[in-house]
Amino acid sequence: MGIVDDDIARVRDQTDIVQIISSYTQLKRVGRRFSGLCPFHTEKSPSFSVNAEQGVYYCFGCQAKGDAITFVREQEQLDFVGAVEFLAGKAGVTLNYTDKHEGEDRKRRARLHELLNEAVDWYHNRLMKSSDAGAARSYLRQRGYDADLVKAYRIGWAPDEWDQLSRALKTSDKDWVDSGLGKLNRRGGRYDFFRGRVLFPIFDAQDRAMGFGGRILPGSDDPAKYRNSADSGVYHKSRVLYGLNWAKTAVVEADEVIVCEGYTDVIGFAQANVPRAVATCGTALTEDHVKLLSRFANRVVLAFDADAAGQNAAARFYEWEKKHSLDVAVADLPDGVDPGDLARSNPAELERAVTNAKPFLAFRVGRALGAGDLSTAEGRAKTAEAALAMVAEHPDALVRDQYAMDIASHCRLEPDLVRRILQEGPKAGTQRGRRERAVVRPRRRREGPELEAMKLAVQRGDEMSELITTELFADDAYATIHHLLGQHESLHELIAQAEPEVADLVQQLAVEEAPNEPEDVAAQLWASYLQRQIDDCGRRMRTSSSSDVLREVNADLRWYREQLEEVRDPERRVAAVRSLLSWLQPTNEGAR
Repeated sequence: MGIVDDDIARVRDQTDIVQIISSYTQLKRVGRRFSGLCPFHTEKSPSFSVNAEQGVYYCFGCQAKGDAITFVREQEQLDFVGAVEFLAGKAGVTLNYTDKHEGEDRKRRARLHELLNEAVDWYHNRLMKSSDAGAARSYLRQRGYDADLVKAYRIGWAPDEWDQLSRALKTSDKDWVDSGLGKLNRRGGRYDFFRGRVLFPIFDAQDRAMGFGGRILPGSDDPAKYRNSADSGVYHKSRVLYGLNWAKTAVVEADEVIVCEGYTDVIGFAQANVPRAVATCGTALTEDHVKLLSRFANRVVLAFDADAAGQNAAARFYEWEKKHSLDVAVADLPDGVDPGDLARSNPAELERAVTNAKPFLAFRVGRALGAGDLSTAEGRAKTAEAALAMVAEHPDALVRDQYAMDIASHCRLEPDLVRRILQEGPKAGTQRGRRERAVVRPRRRREGPELEAMKLAVQRGDEMSELITTELFADDAYATIHHLLGQHESLHELIAQAEPEVADLVQQLAVEEAPNEPEDVAAQLWASYLQRQIDDCGRRMRTSSSSDVLREVNADLRWYREQLEEVRDPERRVAAVRSLLSWLQPTNEGAR
């Protein structure tokens, strides 16, 4: 299942790769190329290069490479189809799918997203302009939400009436229900899901509306303080994270994401200059949440009551750490204070709490030790037992041993005794992953005319095909690439089908600055080739005693020297190159 190949090709052809990449890192034109700091690893000097004509990029620091589709997949954490759809939307390309049902499903989800986007606008306009939203505006002002903040987060107001939204939006009954915006009564009439609530719209990582979180106003007789969208065709609470669309760039840059419990907490963190927070939507943190977050960062900081979570989720957290190569930590928040309130009263303290976040186990053990009575032998023993019960849940024996020694020291107990008491769990040391790419040394390449000609062959193949042939390259890798250029209709096709090392070299060549005069480079490449033939004639003369062979070699030597003079003559080199190509071309049927 997927998108038809012709549509993928159209998306590639109609996508401005420089425009796409420029929204993530600043690019500067350097000759025919664009250069900038690599968005995939930290660097101070630009090593990231883009070839706008061929639609490819390459980083000479970390070897990140690909086309616009690859770039969007990496940056937006999308699958191939999702990345093509993302770019098609920007380029205005209508897609067709290889599987009819898949195409219909995707079109259907797109319609639901559009309907939800309309609802976001309607609710937001209602909050900003309607007289019945006065109390909601007053409440938000009291919480420190000015007009700019309300606009930035598209906050809305659902009037306390049954069918205001359903009458405003024109759609089918099926889409109305499947979007989660409302339901049908027994007589088939529509009614709204949200009424009398301030609404926080929830978007996916690609800024598509999925649902809402609604909060009642103070004084309401509704017992449910918060109400979230029910699961729908596009909204699944176990996989939804509020604020990821706004936070993802900061999350990737910091390699850290903060997980909160509420929408106002997320906004509070952003106001406190910590814009990398997200929130679960009416559910506990799930593995689907963690799997999604692991695409963006290696460190997860919990900004909620980790004591309560630890009682039920410790084993799951440790499993997730190992399975998804994550570090789970806990923000050192003051007791009884939620992040949203702390953001208003003491934003510096909120930032400090994240900076001083402790590993999940360290936080739990620290709470147990801090709550214990260390004034008596019995109290120290009970405190140690409580802390050791938490340590025993950790799967890594080395980690358990380190905490056992800390507990022994804190409770003034013999380390060996504490170690014996501690029940060892399964051995499961983890290998921590790094999101940032490693900087690697590129392959050594033959310099001089071969390199310059190869750049032009990759970047301006039509021009170079009339001037050079595969036999001119002494470097096997360059010869292979030149041959493959003649076997594929496009550079993208070659890269997709070539061996990894060859594909990597092609993408390097495609983004490097190339000479402006193909004829000059072709003449230099031919001169290099002719000089090799002259050198070979010399070796043959030194090793042969046959007079017939010597006469033949002498004739070849004179001819090669004459041709070398021709290609070095500025006035005659173009004619000489074309004549030589006609002489050598029959031996190279596959050359481009």
